[in-house]
Amino acid sequence: MTTPFPFTAVVGQDDLRLALLLNAVSPAVGGVLVRGEKGTAKSTAVRALSALLPEVAVVPGCRFSCDPAAPDPACPDGPHEPGPGARRAARMVELPVGASEDRLVGALDIERALAEGVKAFEPGLLADAHRGILYVDEVNLLHDHLVDLLLDAAAMGSSYVEREGVSVRHAARFLLVGTMNPEEGELRPQLLDRFGLTVEVAASREPDQRVEVVRRRLAYDDDPDGFAARWAAEEAAVRQRIAAARELLPRVRLGDGALRQIAATCAAFEVDGMRADIVMARTATALAAWAGRTDVLAEDVRQAALLALPHRRRRNPFDAPGLDEDKLDETLEQSAGQDGDGDGDGDDDPGPGGPGGGGVPEPEDGPQGGGDTAARPEAGEGGEPQAAGSREQSAARAAEPFRTKALSVPGIGEGAAGRRSRARTEHGRTTGARRPRGALTKLHLAATVRAAAPHQRARGRSGPGLVVRRDDLRQAVREGREGNLVLFVVDASGSMAARQRMGAVKGAVLSLLLDAYQRRDKVGLVTFRGSAAEVALPPTSSVDAAAVRLESLPTGGRTPLAAGLLKAHEVLRVERLRDPARRALVVVVTDGRATGGPEPVALAGRAARLFAAEAVASVVVDCESGPVRLGLAGRLAGELGGTAVTLDELRADSIAGLVRDVQGNSSRRAA
Repeated sequence: MTTPFPFTAVVGQDDLRLALLLNAVSPAVGGVLVRGEKGTAKSTAVRALSALLPEVAVVPGCRFSCDPAAPDPACPDGPHEPGPGARRAARMVELPVGASEDRLVGALDIERALAEGVKAFEPGLLADAHRGILYVDEVNLLHDHLVDLLLDAAAMGSSYVEREGVSVRHAARFLLVGTMNPEEGELRPQLLDRFGLTVEVAASREPDQRVEVVRRRLAYDDDPDGFAARWAAEEAAVRQRIAAARELLPRVRLGDGALRQIAATCAAFEVDGMRADIVMARTATALAAWAGRTDVLAEDVRQAALLALPHRRRRNPFDAPGLDEDKLDETLEQSAGQDGDGDGDGDDDPGPGGPGGGGVPEPEDGPQGGGDTAARPEAGEGGEPQAAGSREQSAARAAEPFRTKALSVPGIGEGAAGRRSRARTEHGRTTGARRPRGALTKLHLAATVRAAAPHQRARGRSGPGLVVRRDDLRQAVREGREGNLVLFVVDASGSMAARQRMGAVKGAVLSLLLDAYQRRDKVGLVTFRGSAAEVALPPTSSVDAAAVRLESLPTGGRTPLAAGLLKAHEVLRVERLRDPARRALVVVVTDGRATGGPEPVALAGRAARLFAAEAVASVVVDCESGPVRLGLAGRLAGELGGTAVTLDELRADSIAGLVRDVQGNSSRRAA
């Protein structure tokens, strides 16, 4: 077994280590979501924490890690006889991104359940993680239904498996830690709210600290055991401190003054619901216990707010998490002045700092630092004009986004679960049955009974039960929705800048990006202007990144429409190799003009017909305006085999039937 990197040897990242330690002291805090760029020791710190957790006592032979002092009465391996039990180290279980629902929650043997009435249950990762750590790397890339199951189990402390009337429940209490790189896509606000704490991590820009990071990493790689031995004393001290804080936690007093500060802070920042108040209260209590105190002070409340509120301030998909610390301080001072019980005066000694920077930091060292440095600039302010030519214009401000018509890809796909186009999925309405390929996951009961019924006499059935064999089982075929690749091909030429149209165009694309976020799509952005096209954003799950690129998009120059279409075709070709099951929807935003080079219109037509030949679903958003219109965008849509809509028609409250138009054109093309 590989020796883990010592927790106390992690350089910097004080907020990350503190958040992890607080959850180790009080798992009721609700876990940690670690957001940050790649290569910032996120995974290293999480894996190192497991070595600091106290050992747990378990019932020998129990697959669900029941506590011998208080075994779960509903344990599938129970009932358990009283006894001393055995001790083992707390586990850290990793949930891979590609895990199935059965791997996460466990699986029932449906065949034995139907034929023998036996609850034969194979535990999943939630059972393995009970009384330990469940670590989800790249949690933002998990399917939504898996994240829902995961967070439900973490909130309730138990996992339920329901299959065709057969149910199993077992305890599942664990420290949940998720890590993510925001560049690869965001979690939905509803899921963000389910994580107790969040921290933003970034690599240090201080040369001395970076040197120390490299020095320690090289020393660990050369001799892991020797490096761990040099940090053994610090590790033991933190381990003892966690145990002491756990013992002290029930005696910590959360006074009315601190509660008033918590409530006032959540109200001042307009946080939805009451989960933030509860998490702040538990976090402030854990901070006091970690500092060795029995009273919650003002600095505990402040630090709890910095850890528990930033991700709950996200109002729309393109908002970056953050917290205004000046407003926080003002709110705390005002609420402290309204209560005179002394619980929030903050004059007491906050206690010693933890080994390796794990203690309670001073207020000015809060994790958010007065705002998220990753926050995107205001629309129209981030794009400086480039030196490409005298006719180039600076970035235009995007118009206000609106709710768009639903665009979808015709036919039935088999891509990743989402909310856009019809697809065969694991979840959704049942449309039929088939023989299972591999393990049975979703039983079609009626079809199974129909398959078994003709053979009952031949199988010697004598009682009321149904004799079911493996060949009788039928898998339910379900239809739901999939996420698609929405590839935007945006005309940024000089003709689009005329009459101030680019602001409206950006507003429309931003609206479509919001729609793509809600439908769990991947997005890509190709722009064309001057003499060439470029991939402004390769296909990604980060809709936020596309919005940032869109804001800084300048305009000017000629209209190389053919180059833009060919570049988009190349992007789709490469993406099919990477993700062949995900179908594409190409959205071309242009007025249809083509200039520059020999025969630009003919070249654009030939490029468009490549998409039609491959039956790629497409929509042309016609940006032409004015009393005289040439109808070039409609002609382009015909070459693509798609449909054309104006900016006005793109709105959800305008002309109906856009989806039918898209599908109808594709059906006629296929015919």
